Amino acid sequence: MNQDFLKQERFETKICCPLCHTDLVMNWQRDNIPYFGEIMHISARCKCSFRFADTMILSIKEPMRYEMPVETSEDLNARVIRSTSGTIRIPEMGVTIEPGSVSESYVTNIEGVLQRVRDVLLTASRWVKGDKEKSLRSEELLCMLEDVIEGKRKITVIVEDPLGNSAIISKKVKATRLSEEEAEMLNTGMVVFDVNKSELVNDVSDNVQPLGD
Repeated sequence: MNQDFLKQERFETKICCPLCHTDLVMNWQRDNIPYFGEIMHISARCKCSFRFADTMILSIKEPMRYEMPVETSEDLNARVIRSTSGTIRIPEMGVTIEPGSVSESYVTNIEGVLQRVRDVLLTASRWVKGDKEKSLRSEELLCMLEDVIEGKRKITVIVEDPLGNSAIISKKVKATRLSEEEAEMLNTGMVVFDVNKSELVNDVSDNVQPLGD
């Protein structure tokens, strides 16, 4: 694929459907989102029911770590911007949220992050009902979350992003640039295009061709 196509606001490409092997049109839509920068929305739908949707970040900033102590109920209101390449950690609870192939970007606050963790813990607790030790650990972590939300327990929330598109916004935040070695150890969970290079860093498919060519 010619990289000039990535500089257009909107275009289409043609690929082969992985299920029925017929021609499939893939739509590319460029956008600019605050805190995330230049992105590309990609979507496709085939008559055979196959669907595909993804968001790729086109810009790369400095790899960053944001660390915030959560000590009061007011700290729960701190804004959290998590891109699809962002990792969230809560060391006191042993919680790590890493990006995967279907990661979603979102803007929330510290309380919203804790609510997401609680939803995962509630689901996990149902899976381990037959395991007494794991059930007790799930209950312990849920109690810790409630204490944090009520301002009875202190934790630290850390957001790391090798592409620099995630952040915590608060006067209490300590922001530091990640070293090259630290950034390389983090997952991105996405395909990344570097539009400033002559070739794509990773292409989504060897068979992608611009329509009309």
